Amino acid sequence: MSNKITKNRLFNDIKALIVESKSKIYSAVNSTMTTTYWNIGKRIVEEEQEGKERAEYGKSLLKNLSMELTKEFKRGYSVGNLENMRRFYLAYQKSETVSMKFKLSWSHYIFLTRITDKEERKFYELEAIAESLSVREIKRQFDSGLYQRLQLSLDKEKVKTLSKNGQIIESVDDLIKDPYIFEFLDLPIHNSYSESELETELIDKLEAFLLELGRGFTFVARQKRITIDEEHFAVDLVFYNRFLRSFVIIDLKIGKLKHQDIGQMMMYVNHYDRVEKQEDENPTVGIILCRDKSKALVEMTLPKDNNQIYASKYLTVLPDKEEFRKLLEAKSIEDGE
Repeated sequence: MSNKITKNRLFNDIKALIVESKSKIYSAVNSTMTTTYWNIGKRIVEEEQEGKERAEYGKSLLKNLSMELTKEFKRGYSVGNLENMRRFYLAYQKSETVSMKFKLSWSHYIFLTRITDKEERKFYELEAIAESLSVREIKRQFDSGLYQRLQLSLDKEKVKTLSKNGQIIESVDDLIKDPYIFEFLDLPIHNSYSESELETELIDKLEAFLLELGRGFTFVARQKRITIDEEHFAVDLVFYNRFLRSFVIIDLKIGKLKHQDIGQMMMYVNHYDRVEKQEDENPTVGIILCRDKSKALVEMTLPKDNNQIYASKYLTVLPDKEEFRKLLEAKSIEDGE
């Protein structure tokens, strides 16, 4: 028996070494390839600048270059890909990324260079690196307007740091989004569904839900039963956030938020703080997700110094960028800017 355990341990140790080695090789190859594409883009731009008075030469440059490179190297140098390299250099010619070495795949950078706002582009680059997000995942974050939603939810000083540091979780306020977007559920905006059906869909697509919730979340329980004076209650969803070191309770409401909903969440949070929370953990956070809410009702129901209970809207379809722009403008007016 011990012989078998020793063999298994040996196999697992060697397997880990090989996987780690392959990962390092892939990372080195990817960094070298991406740097090469950046340098190709640089040479193309320099050549274009040299021939700026020769319009015909400029038009045919990429086409002729593509033909010659394809003859020599077969694949990877289509006109479209050369255009990507050119755009890549133009987007990152003055970036710290060049001196730091490129940490993402070429596919990531092709997508990132299509984001015209420099600060927004830098934010998504930092998020992809910090969270090891795939191209599909970072596209989803962009399409769902993560950058704009964080701008809506954070104070002005925190907004300024988004493009420098990415999303930093230091307090509960850094964690909250408003709205949350559940387009991955494929629920039509006017579809009729119950709270339990919404909950089931979210758990069935837990990976996407965790991505939408943000950094540091771990799923703990669904319909967590708590008993107070022999009366039973069920908390919709319970998570734990490792950055905050606290439980995060989520309650789902398919209609407009009522003051009773806030009272119920206050009870859940108090129970977790007094019964479930360990001494070295931080206070429990409660998030009520609803289709609509009155800001005045929320503020009047909760204590002035509240930093535990939050109400956020959720959407089941992706809003367009114009809608986010209007929300940002409305927030600026609300904040008196």
